[in-house]
Amino acid sequence: MALGSAAVCYTLSTVGSASKAQVYDDRKPMPTLCLPVPVRYWSSPHFSPGRRCPVDMVVIHAISLPPGVFATGHIVELFMGKLDARAHPSFAELKGLRVSAHFLIERDGSINQFVDTEDTAWHAGVSEFQGRQGCNDFSVGVELEGDQQTPFAEPQYQALELLLRALMETYPAITPDRVVGHSHVAPGRKWDPGPKFDWGRLARMLRRIRPATREGI
Repeated sequence: MALGSAAVCYTLSTVGSASKAQVYDDRKPMPTLCLPVPVRYWSSPHFSPGRRCPVDMVVIHAISLPPGVFATGHIVELFMGKLDARAHPSFAELKGLRVSAHFLIERDGSINQFVDTEDTAWHAGVSEFQGRQGCNDFSVGVELEGDQQTPFAEPQYQALELLLRALMETYPAITPDRVVGHSHVAPGRKWDPGPKFDWGRLARMLRRIRPATREGI
């Protein structure tokens, strides 16, 4: 995955297993954020139209369904409101849950988008950052497929840097010190992205994106 390439919008068909990347059809609504790699777009019903305040933060999450199991497709089902709570015992507590994120980065670095960045995804829940409550209103939620035991994969960090670069170019108010974890905005309630996330690597990639800025996690 090449970083720093010129931004071109791509889409992937969500029908069938042999999806082929193609230039985003200009007859369809253009996503606010354009990335130079294929992105699989899903229209999650779990969002609020528009923004109550300007976007100035990214919240990084981690998720696996079932816990510790990857590449099951259940994360997409959850964000689309289609998760079968009978499919696994751990899903019982998720029944009826209405959540989403703007982006999901899978273990192989594949990027999925569920909510446009100009709309409000339901990812942070009860949250606060620097005295401001309700982080959903001013943040972009990025889910990494992962858990508390398994290191995140190299392609995920590459995709995360590409995504953060595009977000910080589109929303200049997102500074390196405003790229945080779910555990930072909901301490005690949420653990993610967890102990296997490399915060030092994140700081280095943020300095590459904003070389004149020396803030970091």
